[in-house]
Amino acid sequence: MIGTWIRLDPLSSDDVPGLIAAASDGRLWESTVTVVPTPEGMAGFIDQRLGDVATGSWEAFTVRRLSDDRIVGLTNYLHIDTVNRRREIGGTWYSASAQRTAVNSEAKLLLLDNAFGPLDCIAVELRTHARNAASRAAIERLGAQQDGLLRHHLFMPDGSLRDTVVYSILAGEWPSLRARLVARLEAR
Repeated sequence: MIGTWIRLDPLSSDDVPGLIAAASDGRLWESTVTVVPTPEGMAGFIDQRLGDVATGSWEAFTVRRLSDDRIVGLTNYLHIDTVNRRREIGGTWYSASAQRTAVNSEAKLLLLDNAFGPLDCIAVELRTHARNAASRAAIERLGAQQDGLLRHHLFMPDGSLRDTVVYSILAGEWPSLRARLVARLEAR
């Protein structure tokens, strides 16, 4: 999938060096609200993710900035439910230099267009740590509606418990939300 600022490529083991560089831009593995592998753990993490892709439960994408052809992050479709035509967009992280740019907005536009277009989804979920204020604000700017809170949902790498906020966008909501997102991107 390709946009104006970024391209989403299927994840490959060849992407490990670029993902290490992206995660090192801001030492993202130190985050307490997002799970990003350390440089030493990146290859194993990517192997695990590619295993998930092989089962059909995930689709993983590197996010490549077109202006310099650098990998700046990772995003995924997960919890893929083809029978009920639902999936989640998540497991997303971006290098510090890509944050608060058009990268995340365009990645969401590409993924949501694909989900509500060719994939014929009826709903797309987005989830984040309840303490991740930046992620929650970005999801809410998309126009996603909060569905609820999963208390003590996951263990974080540091052993703390994560409360997960669940949002969704329905197929019928996407056209107007898409127009708003496109207008925001065009204003950049």
